[in-house]
Amino acid sequence: MNHQTVIPGKKEQTINQAFASNFAKSMFLTILGLFILTFIGTRMFTHIDLNLYGYMVGTIVFIGGFFYRFIAWGERPPTKILIKKGMKLLFKKSTPATTVNHLVTYKFIWNRGIYRWLQHVLMGGGTILSCFVTFPLVFGWMYFTMDDNGMYNIIMIGVNVLTVPADGIIANLSYNALNITATMVILGVCMALYRRLKNNQARAEQKFMYDFLPLYLLLFVSITGLVLTFMNVVLHGFGHSVMSLIHQYSVIITLIYLPFGKLAHIPFRPLSIFAKNYREHYSQQSMKECKVCGESFVSVEQSNDVIDVLSINQIDFKQDEGFHLAELCLPCRRKYRIAQFSGAPTHQLKVKEANQNAKG
Repeated sequence: MNHQTVIPGKKEQTINQAFASNFAKSMFLTILGLFILTFIGTRMFTHIDLNLYGYMVGTIVFIGGFFYRFIAWGERPPTKILIKKGMKLLFKKSTPATTVNHLVTYKFIWNRGIYRWLQHVLMGGGTILSCFVTFPLVFGWMYFTMDDNGMYNIIMIGVNVLTVPADGIIANLSYNALNITATMVILGVCMALYRRLKNNQARAEQKFMYDFLPLYLLLFVSITGLVLTFMNVVLHGFGHSVMSLIHQYSVIITLIYLPFGKLAHIPFRPLSIFAKNYREHYSQQSMKECKVCGESFVSVEQSNDVIDVLSINQIDFKQDEGFHLAELCLPCRRKYRIAQFSGAPTHQLKVKEANQNAKG
């Protein structure tokens, strides 16, 4: 009688061997999930708007670009540590408050000034809200129907979640949701452009392709969307077909560009919660004291992780004095590097930098 030997982990290896890479597996599972949700949401593909087909293709390309960028970034040693430990700390009691501060209220930007905070709220909030409206419409997870009695139905995943008067406030908000978000984005982009043209530091550091192009893309998408509404309402559909194509192509180009430019920080932003939880959790356990001035500056865990990551990359910052460069606080580290060039022990001077305790 033949006995089959069960090899631990063989099932997992077999699943992984079905794909050429993690990127291929992630794309396959994501597209499969989208297909299933679309099948359910459209009631077996009975409610599909073919006018949105281009947006669907652009979204799928965007997802591919996002996974390519995320996996390449996630394979780096420091990112692996952040994601691994961040996942373990995801259910901390402070996570909901951190999520609100980082993804909703932008409290971390408030410290830089009200102007920049308002700019990000308008631009970021408008972009994210428009995605929450557009993507469900594109994949058929949400659509609208009108009854003969003048009632307006909002359908989500094939279920009628709300029935309201067609001329009521809720119905009008749903009609104009993308017009509202487009206006928010236009105001936010204009504020950002004004700051970049007037602020001396921004003018010295900015580049057209990295800093201005994303703003122009968002501006063009938002303006063409509002013009499309204007043509439908005021011009009674005149020029609708041409402007619809222009707007659709502008959205598709922006979606394809998004994972590879400055706008990539939008889908990556939720990972800032991992970093916040990581710093808070390990700072509460034990703090690392600077080997020169003796002040606590990071957690012991973070200091050890930095040293481990550097060793993985075969980078050794062990100094002749017996300490690792990662064991110095930033001010002492800067003064120590000056000491290497000047020959004077500047890192031992008990003098603080003018902006050492600056915030924001």
